[in-house]
Amino acid sequence: MSTDAIRASAILKDHRESIDRLDAILVYTLAERFKRTQAVGRLKAEHELPPSDPAREQRQIERLERLAQEADLDPDFAKKFLNFIISEVIRHHEKLQK
Repeated sequence: MSTDAIRASAILKDHRESIDRLDAILVYTLAERFKRTQAVGRLKAEHELPPSDPAREQRQIERLERLAQEADLDPDFAKKFLNFIISEVIRHHEKLQK
């Protein structure tokens, strides 16, 4: 293996370790987020509030799009990601309403 290939392998290993750490951060952050939204869902169910809040959801999507642009992340990807999370939260809230 050439010196360049060895150096590239070391850099690749560092990138992958960083990606693994970031994946762990994402998973734990999502878990914490869902704990919070579950608390919101229980509160809504206890007080017979609707499981979704379309106006807030729209504001959150717009906010995330702005954050994505600031972070140099594709805003369309960020919007799809948040829409997926919101749909899961609403699904959980609806289950709590029953």
